[in-house]
Order: sequence, then structure tokens, then C-alpha cells
Amino acid sequence: QVQLVESGGGLVQPGGSLRLSCAASGSIVSIYTMGWYRQAPGKQRELVATITTGGSTKYADSVKDRFTVSRDNAKKSVYLQMNSLKPEDTAVYYCNADIRRTVVSSSRDYWGQGTQVTVSS
Repeated sequence: QVQLVESGGGLVQPGGSLRLSCAASGSIVSIYTMGWYRQAPGKQRELVATITTGGSTKYADSVKDRFTVSRDNAKKSVYLQMNSLKPEDTAVYYCNADIRRTVVSSSRDYWGQGTQVTVSS
């Protein structure tokens, strides 16, 4: 089994910061692209940021210059540093990772359970 466990969500005032963490565990051979998605009430899940094994990153336009995605391959973890938070950043944030479980299988997407981020005064 593979699990992605997120932490770091919470309530923060506009302009504040939060750091999300996500650690993968279980039977894992390789982890490829990792990233974060979010889903606000009544909206579809959307990409926030991704990072490849080599460190190449991609961001949604709405979070560029405010959020930073990083990873620690040795710890099988991905992080999201969120600065200058806005009320419109309020959502459930989900960790995602493309993981290969055995040397003979293909990789597939895995998701965390989600962590709530609320930006409000």
C-alpha cells in the first residue's frame, strides 16, 4: 500500500503564511512528479504547483510569486510554502504523486486525504 499524508493546514489571516508538507510511505520503487492541487467549495479541483524529480516546477498563474513548491527525495516528501495568502486561496489542498510500486509495474497517481486551508480575518 502507498499512503500520502499531508500536514500543515489551518486558519491564517490574509497576508499570512503557511507551509504544507506531504510524506509518501509504503512499498515504493520510484516517485516521479509530485505536487499540490486544491478544491474550493463549489469548484473543480485545480493544479496549484508541481515539481519533477529533477526539480523543475510549474505553478498556477494565481499563485506564482507567492507559493513555492519543493521536495526532499530522500524523505519522499513534497512541501508547499504559501506566502501572502488571500481569502481566495481558501480550499482543501491535496498532495499528489506519480508513484511506481514495483520494477515491473507502471506508475500511477496517488492522492492524499486533503488538508483545509482557510484564509480569513
